[in-house]
Amino acid sequence: MLLPKSNTPRWIIIVLDLLMSLFALLFAYLIRFDLKTDEATLIHEWSILSKSIWVFILVKLVLFYVFKIHKGLVRHTSTEDLRRIISATFLSSIIFAILGYIRYLTIDGFFLFPTSVLLVEFLASSVFLVGSRFVIKLIYMESIKSKDIEDRVLIYGAGISGLITKRTIEKDIQSKQAIIGFLDDNKKIAGNRLEGKTIFHTSKLENIAKEEGVTKLIIAIQNPDKNNQKRIAEFCLEHNISVQKVPSTKSWINGEFSTKQIAKININDLLGRKPIALDEQRIESELKGQIILITGAAGSIGSGMVRQVAKYSPAKLILLDQAESPLYDLQNELLSENDNLSFEVVIGDIRNYDRMKNVFESYHPRYVFHAAAYKHVPLMEDNPTEAVLTNIKGTKNLVDLALENEVYKFVMISTDKAVNPTNVMGASKRIAEIYAQNANKKNTTKFITTRFGNVLGSNGSVIPLFQRQIDNGGPITVTDERVTRFFMTIPEACQLVLEAGTMGEGGEIFVFDMGESVKIIDLAKKMIKLSGLELGKDIQIKITGLRPGEKLYEELLAKEENTLPTHHPQILKAKFRDEDEEQIERIKTLIASFKTQDNENLVKQMKEIVPEFISNNSTYEKLD
Repeated sequence: MLLPKSNTPRWIIIVLDLLMSLFALLFAYLIRFDLKTDEATLIHEWSILSKSIWVFILVKLVLFYVFKIHKGLVRHTSTEDLRRIISATFLSSIIFAILGYIRYLTIDGFFLFPTSVLLVEFLASSVFLVGSRFVIKLIYMESIKSKDIEDRVLIYGAGISGLITKRTIEKDIQSKQAIIGFLDDNKKIAGNRLEGKTIFHTSKLENIAKEEGVTKLIIAIQNPDKNNQKRIAEFCLEHNISVQKVPSTKSWINGEFSTKQIAKININDLLGRKPIALDEQRIESELKGQIILITGAAGSIGSGMVRQVAKYSPAKLILLDQAESPLYDLQNELLSENDNLSFEVVIGDIRNYDRMKNVFESYHPRYVFHAAAYKHVPLMEDNPTEAVLTNIKGTKNLVDLALENEVYKFVMISTDKAVNPTNVMGASKRIAEIYAQNANKKNTTKFITTRFGNVLGSNGSVIPLFQRQIDNGGPITVTDERVTRFFMTIPEACQLVLEAGTMGEGGEIFVFDMGESVKIIDLAKKMIKLSGLELGKDIQIKITGLRPGEKLYEELLAKEENTLPTHHPQILKAKFRDEDEEQIERIKTLIASFKTQDNENLVKQMKEIVPEFISNNSTYEKLD
């Protein structure tokens, strides 16, 4: 340690500052005489200066004390300390000039100090006082920094967030990281230096990683281009470079963050895409000041819808769900984060017609976003009665009440599993779609269907399952090496539902662009790497075989449906097939049949309503 651990007494700092100021004054005189002078000149200048030097010392001491430049910890000098030093030095020079003018007019015709000396003394004092502090700070930082470097770090993002990240790491005395440089997408700043570190363009990542032996990359861009982030992160994973991410500024404490807040990226960062561009004005014009009912409000999609809709200042939000505890948690979140949001929490089951009738008649919603449903394929395969009750009867209750109460728009949230269904869950959602689409013919309410695939991080989805299995030491279970799925984040899905719901004129099925399908086994491998584990050494992947009703590949459109573009590039419109009234009667008969608890009979009726429903890996294959 080059510096003492205890703080230096304040009086010593004042004395040292005064000595440096006196040296600055001497330096100014030396500059004035070009470092050359004779004895006579020195005697003459001292006769004038000897009467001024005490004024110099007194003014400096008073101003140093007033501006409290001795109060700051020298080893932690900040820009505020520098402001105080410059202010004190500048004001002292002004006072010397004023007092010198007074002396010239009233005493002996001499100024305190020549003008050239005042200017040079101000500059020299500022440099000496500021420079000495920075030298001490630099020595201190180097003396306390760990010499055992474990990571050679590249910071992705040469903006403000990247610069703050660099400074945070360098200030952390326990950090064993060496900053190699910055990585940035902007070609114009590539090759420049930022606080002594080179800025490299992202195209040079492979070369830099090899030449500099990079072991860690920190993503310090607050809103990075998703495609670039994905490409860079995947490169790092392939080359055993750990990837971390600076948290959102909202989570910084008092506007600052520590190295402990820098966390590993998650799988969402590898699957996310460019932010969705919404027609904010159109959505706001439709939803602002309206009463909006959201069913399944406590679920992953439902709660996501609540958060999105809350941004558009509805007159009232009705949060309907039968899940008491999650609904309670959502209520507390809204109370803490939305001071001006008017909402009501309603515990109820969409299968209970009388309860739903009371909700509609009590609140008179103008918009309904229907997200309540059973969604787990294997569970519904074993419990077709419940799929019929919730996904079909529950939807029918809401559709009928929407018509009866003249709801303006009813947006049903469906699934890609409703396309050419191979399981009871998908077939139940397709039947619910048919009923809602048919109701649109009555020209009372505009019924709109939105259809998308798997949602990242939703309740019961594959990613939380894999994470739990990783946390428990494995194995990770994958049903089949060939299985692929489309993925979308919860905010993406909810934003597109809003966009589709407001653009819809009734009767449409809107299909979302889910991007490229992802192999589930590849997803598992990436999550293992993100956890810092090695497949085959630290954890295993176990192939368990397809579950009842499970597909290898999901589809978003049935063959009989045609797609049309919309004004939004990520939303397509599917022309649905007209269903006759006979289908609607069959649906009513199906709902009435649940009382028999005869699973085979229920599934048989579902196959008659949806002829393309062909069971896969299921006991109901015999009914095809």
